[in-house]
Amino acid sequence: MYERKILPNLNCGLDLIGEVLYGKWKIRLLWFINEGHLRPSELQRKIPDATRRVLNIQLKELEEHELITRKIYPIVPPKVEYSLTELGKTLIPVISALGNWGDKNEEHLRSVILKRLNSENK
Repeated sequence: MYERKILPNLNCGLDLIGEVLYGKWKIRLLWFINEGHLRPSELQRKIPDATRRVLNIQLKELEEHELITRKIYPIVPPKVEYSLTELGKTLIPVISALGNWGDKNEEHLRSVILKRLNSENK
């Protein structure tokens, strides 16, 4: 398991939000859980590019940051569901605003991202 060598800088809100949401799939996981995709297999289907291991790690980190809760049902086979905490629910308008900004600037952002990727592959 990865072990940090340098403690994170937690001096302002941007540092804190970066620490909590850093991870390729965390914002999507929060969004999909909010939409009602609660089971790990449902989340895997919504994010097929992510490995199950990475999703499990990021779900665990979101749980440790108290943005989601995990409920394990005592049945065979075990059933697990995730839900947003009250704190996690407060992030949804922020994520929505970021998504709207991305939609509004989609053409420009796609262009600069592709240009950078093309120059890296030469």
